[in-house]
Amino acid sequence: MQDGPISSRAGTHADLPGVKLWFIDTGGAGVPIVLLHPNTGTVEIWESQVTGFAQAGYRVIAFDRRGSGKSVADPKSGEQPGSIAGDLDALGDHLALDKFHLVGVAGGGFAALDYAAWRPQRLRSLVIGASTGAIADKEIADFIARIAIPDIRKQSAHYREIGASYRGANPEGAKRWIEIDERSRQPGVPFQPPLRSPNTFAKIATIPTATLIIAADADLLAPPALMRIWAARMKNHEWAVIHDAGHAMAWERPGAFNDIVLDFLGRH
Repeated sequence: MQDGPISSRAGTHADLPGVKLWFIDTGGAGVPIVLLHPNTGTVEIWESQVTGFAQAGYRVIAFDRRGSGKSVADPKSGEQPGSIAGDLDALGDHLALDKFHLVGVAGGGFAALDYAAWRPQRLRSLVIGASTGAIADKEIADFIARIAIPDIRKQSAHYREIGASYRGANPEGAKRWIEIDERSRQPGVPFQPPLRSPNTFAKIATIPTATLIIAADADLLAPPALMRIWAARMKNHEWAVIHDAGHAMAWERPGAFNDIVLDFLGRH
C-alpha cells in the first residue's frame, strides 16, 4: 500500500532556462534529497519515498522532467532543449542547494550517473536503483539484446516494469501505478534527451561519490547480473538487492527500498 497521494503536497513551477519545471519540496532544515523519476511516471511515483524520507528528517525534492507531468518546455527554445542533468543543476541553483543526496531509479538512474560525472562536487551521495545506466558500451548492449523479450515494448509499460508478484498480490497498487503512467506524458511532446554525454564505463569510473546500487531480483529490464557489470566500474560503491521486486522496485517494495536508502544516507 502507498502512503497517500503526493498531489496533496504543495508543488510549484520554477522558471528555469528553457522550461517551467514543476517540482515538489517538503522544505525544512533537513539535508536535501533529490529524486529523479523513471522514464515512466512523474513525481507522483515517489509517494512513499517523499513521505518516508521526510519523516526521517530529510528535505525531499522531486521534479517532473520536461514533457512529463506538469513541466513545460519553452517552445521558443526549440524541441526539448537541455538535459535532465542540466535541469537538475538549474533547480539546485534556484533552490540555493549546497550539497545534496541524489536518488535515481530506472531512467532516472541514467540522468543521476550523468549528473554525478559532471557535478560530483554538489553531491553528498548517489543512489541508483533498477537501471541499465544507459551504458553505451557493447558489453551492456549485448546483454540487453540477449534478455530482450520480443515485442514487450508494444505492451503496456506495467507488464515490463511491475513485477509479477506485485501485480498479482496488489491489484490496487498496480492500478494506481498504471493511472500515473498513463497521464504522465504530454501528448505530442518528444522525450527530453536524458544525457549531456553518453554514459560509458570510462565516464562512470570517474565518479568519486559514495554510491549505493540497488538491484531487484525480478527485474526484466535491468536484472542484477546486468547491473553488476557496470557497477564494477564504479570507484566507490555498495551493492544491495531487493527480493521479489521488479523494475518498479521503489513502488513495489517501498519499505525495503526506503530502509536500504536511509541506512546508506545515514552513513554519508
